[in-house]
Amino acid sequence: MLLSRNMFLFFTLFFTALFSSAMATGLEAFTTDGVVPDVISVPPKDILGVTYKNGVKADFGNELTPTQVKDKPTVTWDALSDALYTLILTDPDAPSRANPTRREFKHWVVVNIPGNQVEKGDEAAGYVGSGPPKDTGLHRYVFLLFKQNGKVDAGFKTPNNSSDGRPNWSAATFAQKHNMSLVAGNFYQAKYDDYVPNVHKQLSGH
Repeated sequence: MLLSRNMFLFFTLFFTALFSSAMATGLEAFTTDGVVPDVISVPPKDILGVTYKNGVKADFGNELTPTQVKDKPTVTWDALSDALYTLILTDPDAPSRANPTRREFKHWVVVNIPGNQVEKGDEAAGYVGSGPPKDTGLHRYVFLLFKQNGKVDAGFKTPNNSSDGRPNWSAATFAQKHNMSLVAGNFYQAKYDDYVPNVHKQLSGH
């Protein structure tokens, strides 16, 4: 019986350490891939789960295609039930990482999310999938979750078929303005594929 308990304790500690190590390595990607300092000044402390309808996931800089991420994902995190959160998806590599003159491009903003119920939050900027222009290489698409100190007014309401106010925006500045604290994050990378013209057409209002 004592041996069984010791073995249980050993495996519990082993897998806890393994998970903690994997999480730390993943979060370090924010720095190694330049999200720190291009978007935020320090990496988040926790992982944001991001899963698309086809089962693909954002995984600390893995490469996905615009076709795979065209629809709004499911985003999960360990939330405080009485807290409000803001969820942001932003691209710091517009129009390219080598020449980011439109950094950042706002892809999705949801404020006043109760707990982790994204669908009950206020969508300030409708979801737009990845649309990296042709021959601009990989773009980083960064999901950030901030904890609010109370209800906020985003100050904009952008539908998903409009590019108004999307370029030359800053997630960090927005969070600072509303006194939010960074909680979690994740990101993927994507480059041009045949679906991108559909994204550009969508943003033109058609």
